[in-house]
Amino acid sequence: MLGALLLLLALSNAVSTRGGDSDRQCEYKLALNLDPRPHSVSITEFGAVGDGKTLNTVAFQNAIFYLKSFADKGGAQLYVPPGRWLTGSFNLTSHLTLFLERGATVLASQDPSHWDIVEPLPSYGRGIETPGRRYRSLINAYGLRDVVITGDNGTIDGQGSFWWDLFTSHSLNYSRPHLVEFVEAKHVVVSNITFLNAPAYNIHPVYCSDVHIQNVSISASPESPQTVGIVPDSSDNVCIEDCSISMGYDSISLKSGWDEYGISYSRPTSHVYIRRAYLQSYSGAAIAFGSEMSGGISDVHVNHVSIYSSSSGVEFRTTRGRGGYIEDITVSDVDMDDVHIAFGAKGHFGSHPDENFDPNALPVLRYITLKNVVGRSITVAGNFTGISESPFTSISLSNISLSLNSGSVTSWICSDVSGSSSSVLPEPCPELAGSSSNSSSAGISSITAIGNSAAL
Repeated sequence: MLGALLLLLALSNAVSTRGGDSDRQCEYKLALNLDPRPHSVSITEFGAVGDGKTLNTVAFQNAIFYLKSFADKGGAQLYVPPGRWLTGSFNLTSHLTLFLERGATVLASQDPSHWDIVEPLPSYGRGIETPGRRYRSLINAYGLRDVVITGDNGTIDGQGSFWWDLFTSHSLNYSRPHLVEFVEAKHVVVSNITFLNAPAYNIHPVYCSDVHIQNVSISASPESPQTVGIVPDSSDNVCIEDCSISMGYDSISLKSGWDEYGISYSRPTSHVYIRRAYLQSYSGAAIAFGSEMSGGISDVHVNHVSIYSSSSGVEFRTTRGRGGYIEDITVSDVDMDDVHIAFGAKGHFGSHPDENFDPNALPVLRYITLKNVVGRSITVAGNFTGISESPFTSISLSNISLSLNSGSVTSWICSDVSGSSSSVLPEPCPELAGSSSNSSSAGISSITAIGNSAAL
């Protein structure tokens, strides 16, 4: 009994101090990666021409190949001066800073032949949009360490309308590319950059650790199909802060693999901190979890976020066959304005990669805390629709005030869900109207179960 009490006390202390530790951790990582590099070259030294017409892919490739030799000498910086620098896809190297000066725009080619074709990610088994392979992203970091993309508010423009037309006309040969993708990378920083018109995702860290994204502006047309701002995917220790994102679909979307492929790869997304963000999502969610979450998503903290003119505010997505879990999520101090559905949890969302998924692989969604939220011009306060064989449990709502539109017919929609609430307006559905003490008991039961498992 004494051992169990000591374990409970230790876990409680960890929870109470986690927020402050995350702040220091994020600041430390940013400072570590933004130390000046001892070597620097300009892209113009390798024959690049910033006229918006000359293709500079070879210049970027040659420059980065040259700078690779400085990896063991403190690293190097590739400087991109003002101009419009047209390029196809290229790879970065470790211990490198890509610096975009104010007035510099890295311009993505609209010719598919300038984009390499690569194998699908193993946790997805195929391209997201088409079976088989996918287009390589514009700027790539594979298996690298200590990589920085920063500048004085320089721009990376994906010129995505070409790809959007291919997507909507079902004319894609391979799944669309992203603007920046980090795969199995560590100690990554993206800061002080503007991203425009991505073909699909803007920043996609997948299988990564220690990622810091700060002070970036990301936008695409409201009509841009399935475009997403930042996608932490099977990654851990991710900090996203001081960002402004306005997308056609999701602003920030956390993922961890697709059905049997994600279950087999088994790498979760965890220890994610999102703070001081200004988010708009035209047809998706400002902050989404899933629906590709088969490797699990846990320990996510969202606070001091503004969400405006969006289809959905915070949304949890999954379906039968996903497996995995979404748990230990805290969303607090959120301001919403003109949002159709403030909160959503959908248990019948998304498709499957193929016919080999296991329909008995049921996802788990539990231990979700939503608190300190103010909303204006809301149509639906919440839509929580779980799975009958695996209901969503331990949903905690507190100190939430949502002002509904005069034409709102239903404030809450609930099925196969349970939880508790305190000081919530409009009053939630009966499934979520339990007392907060019940939720606390559930949390203690969970910790006690962890303790018992550890003892065994």
